[in-house]
Amino acid sequence: MNEQMDWMMGNPYVETLAYFSVAVLALIVFLAVFELVTKYKDWEEIKNGNVAVAMATGGKIFGICNLFRFAILNNDSILASLVWAGYGFVLLLAAYFIFEFLTPYFKIDEQIKNDNRAVGLISMMISISLSYVIGACVT
Repeated sequence: MNEQMDWMMGNPYVETLAYFSVAVLALIVFLAVFELVTKYKDWEEIKNGNVAVAMATGGKIFGICNLFRFAILNNDSILASLVWAGYGFVLLLAAYFIFEFLTPYFKIDEQIKNDNRAVGLISMMISISLSYVIGACVT
């Protein structure tokens, strides 16, 4: 049985499919967590044409996937990649709360829900930028 698993994971097509599948499933879980912490329903707002929410959500998607990119490049197993990407996600989530805390003049979630595209753009850029910083730290 171990020989078959070793052979399958040695096959670049199977290995790519495995990493891809794990990353997509984790992306869905991580986005669900973000959905829980925001004060708006991401997909409902996007469906209604809220560009600020689309930008903020797009930044989160890019950030999460970028964390997986670094985790996969720097680890030799799916489990290690998942652990590092999960750790990176926790840091990205912490950054979300820090961003909210450091802007006492207005509530980030309210502004994004109200389709303030400037806030949506900054939110997107923070997610993308910090995913590179976090990713550079992945070992």
